[in-house]
Amino acid sequence: MAEVRGCTIPEDLYYWPEKHVWARPEGDGTVTIGITDVAQNMAKGIINAMPKAVGKKVKRGRSVGTLESGKWVGPVTSPVTGQIVAVNEEAVANPKLINEDPYGKGWFARVQPDDWEADKAQMVAADGYIQFLDQEGIGCEG
Repeated sequence: MAEVRGCTIPEDLYYWPEKHVWARPEGDGTVTIGITDVAQNMAKGIINAMPKAVGKKVKRGRSVGTLESGKWVGPVTSPVTGQIVAVNEEAVANPKLINEDPYGKGWFARVQPDDWEADKAQMVAADGYIQFLDQEGIGCEG
């Protein structure tokens, strides 16, 4: 796991840098998605997690649901196109999990992608995300 300015960046995920979302392919062909440590740090205390319903179709670049903090409400942008097959009910019941463990217990939704290879080709590995954060001067400190 890499660290950039106080943010943790797991090296086994794919990232959409500008949207601060991650994707992890699972053994069953689904893709788990969530927000990065950078995003949860920017949002601060998340008080509401509202993923779209299981069965809904999502498009890459569109919302897979919404997060709300004390000062901000915004979409979680889907890095893949496909159908939602699971949402993190534990994070819906306890949204602070997204702040506490954005890459583990704080995952947001799981999608059955229409074309994982095409979606993956539009994302970057951890080193690409780290380079983006360095270029933009973004981190979790200060």
